[in-house]
Amino acid sequence: MKRNILCTLAVMAACAILVACGKTDDQISPITPESNAASSEAEATPEPTPTLPPYEANVLTGEPKGENYPEGQRITALMVNNLVDARPQRGLSKAQMLFEIKVEGGITRFMPVFNDYHDIDEIGPIRSGRDQFFQLILPWQALYIHEGQSVVMQQYALDYDYGLLNNNDGASGYRDYNRVNWRGLSYGNGLALEHTMYTSGENIEKYITNKNVDMNRTYNSTFFNFVDYRLGTTRDLSNSLDSAYSDKYGPVVSDGQYIEIEHSQSYKTRFLYDNTNNVYLMQQNFSGNWRDTIDEEYNDYQLQFPNVIVLFTDIHTYPGHETTDLQYVEYSWGGIGYYFYGGKCEKIYWQKGTPLEALRLYYLNENGQCSDTPCEINIGKSYVTIVDVDEAINLKVGNLADFDLDAATVSASNTSIDADAKAGESLGTSTTDLVSAARNNQAVGNTESNTQSTTQSSTTTNTSNDSQSVESAPQQDNTPQQDTADQSSADDTASDDSGEDIPWAD
Repeated sequence: MKRNILCTLAVMAACAILVACGKTDDQISPITPESNAASSEAEATPEPTPTLPPYEANVLTGEPKGENYPEGQRITALMVNNLVDARPQRGLSKAQMLFEIKVEGGITRFMPVFNDYHDIDEIGPIRSGRDQFFQLILPWQALYIHEGQSVVMQQYALDYDYGLLNNNDGASGYRDYNRVNWRGLSYGNGLALEHTMYTSGENIEKYITNKNVDMNRTYNSTFFNFVDYRLGTTRDLSNSLDSAYSDKYGPVVSDGQYIEIEHSQSYKTRFLYDNTNNVYLMQQNFSGNWRDTIDEEYNDYQLQFPNVIVLFTDIHTYPGHETTDLQYVEYSWGGIGYYFYGGKCEKIYWQKGTPLEALRLYYLNENGQCSDTPCEINIGKSYVTIVDVDEAINLKVGNLADFDLDAATVSASNTSIDADAKAGESLGTSTTDLVSAARNNQAVGNTESNTQSTTQSSTTTNTSNDSQSVESAPQQDNTPQQDTADQSSADDTASDDSGEDIPWAD
């Protein structure tokens, strides 16, 4: 079983040993007033310990906050389509953090995260929300923008009273019917409607203003345990705290100039280390070959990150959603991971726990297991991916010179499977029950009975496959309520050729 592959976490208890040091009588010399004065004159005046300024770091990068940092404002996360037909995307290069996780049919989806939505000129194509992404930003109470959502995602939003912070129409996004993808397709010429939705900082601002969305949020910690920028230092992975354990437990730190991540047979991502600029250049497979992952909005700028983080866990299908392959990601157990920086690869462990707990990274301990010491991440942008533990064997890491950079990756890309679960299939089932069923590989029962037994969410459910109606969740902790006029994919939806429910946005 995959879960047996996951590393068990060990908590190490630290004990302090106090050692008392004494002197013998012959080591002690009597001090006369004269000798005491002489010694005082000879003693150098100690240098004062420098006082560091207050730690005021960018929550997503660990860098010092600049003049235009949006203090007291929520971070913003968006869902961006990564189907081959959706490439090239727009607006990804300005994100401070980029997540990539597998969804249905082996495809992956992006979630760029921004400190300030005002920095978004244009971004997309916007795509539907998934709980595996939402759980990563839920502890941070980010504004979450997408177009459509799976029924499990919808249930998460209800159970956690996310209200208007869960925006389901691309923040009043717009269609670009004239966009042309890498295949040379446009809408009306073979390009599906799902690949045409975009939004912008201006649209997001209008949504926030019109709906009176509460964007006030003060963060007292950073997303990761970043190196303290005030020290002016960078952590060299070659000098990892764990490098001493390499001989016994395998390489903790190894070469990491080349990174190839297999999300599925059809979807792969790789990074090539640029020593000159100390960044990893991102590429993805396209028609069996590698192609730069670029930002069409900014002169085809290739995405690049100083930090690359690859985390493994169990990923499988939600029971009851086998026909649409809706994916369940096991976050509660934690597991093994790898941190890449400066052309080096460092083995780490990660934990998360409940949906409300933040993602945490740890060093290895002397037994090769998860320590209680948070791993320090160097400041700067990060690419983070959660990968099925089944694909861990396919992770390729090493020196650039050891790989054929022109070699094809796959013979073809799967572009046909990108479907949500049927509308209302599990709506009314609490997220607790959904998670329990996923772990036990059991179906959750029919919607009607589940809805009757569920009390923590105020929902009205229409179990037809065409539409759903959801009442607003109760307001809690100053989270804005969901307007019934601003419904999710539940209302006024139509299915596109992929089977996913898409709001009438045009």
